Amino acid sequence: MPQTKCLRALAPDVRRVVTASLTLSGAVGVFALSFGVLAVSAGASIAQTCALSLLTFTGASQLSAMAVIGSGGTVGAALGGSLLLAARNGVYGLALAPYFGDSLGKRLVTAQFIIDETTAMHMAETDPRLRKIAFWTTAIALYSCWNLGTLLGALAGSAIDPQQFGLDVAFTAAFVAMLYPHLVRRRARLAAAIGGAICLIAIPFSPVGLPVLLSGVAIFVGVPASGDES
Repeated sequence: MPQTKCLRALAPDVRRVVTASLTLSGAVGVFALSFGVLAVSAGASIAQTCALSLLTFTGASQLSAMAVIGSGGTVGAALGGSLLLAARNGVYGLALAPYFGDSLGKRLVTAQFIIDETTAMHMAETDPRLRKIAFWTTAIALYSCWNLGTLLGALAGSAIDPQQFGLDVAFTAAFVAMLYPHLVRRRARLAAAIGGAICLIAIPFSPVGLPVLLSGVAIFVGVPASGDES
């Protein structure tokens, strides 16, 4: 296979990062099938469904919007919930800003790809070169897989039941895969514990989506200080 030969030609550390990024992207891309099916079932056209993935590119917000509209909710309610969920990407952006230079143009391009998966893969590495490779490999591969999956799901329409085929668990599985590399560091374990605690405490008292947003504050605990990678 040409892809296998290309991976073998890479340095071992780069190959490890690229392999992990491609594996994660493929897994999450499968979940895009569910979004495509859900969006068309909720009344969106194939073009509208694909445009959401091309321009928005944040799965949780996209799925939230389609779930609200599909259950009879208003566009305002769908937009509000989606923006609330997407706000965590702003927190990620603040944490990652020092790694992507001072150029406004570069930051604007990078901002499109700052999501849970790219942030996790970036921060899982300690070497600056590997961090950039992890981020951009995940960004490009996941963007491609997500949009392809969306198109296939939209074309299939209501012919596919996400629960019947197990597509509904792909997103959760991807988050578990992202979490593991971080737990080797004490600071990351502390951030995970704080984030989980915040989320659990907020669930009984907050509207849907807010607990996830609040737990994102813990990311600042997980970001190592200068010279500290513990």
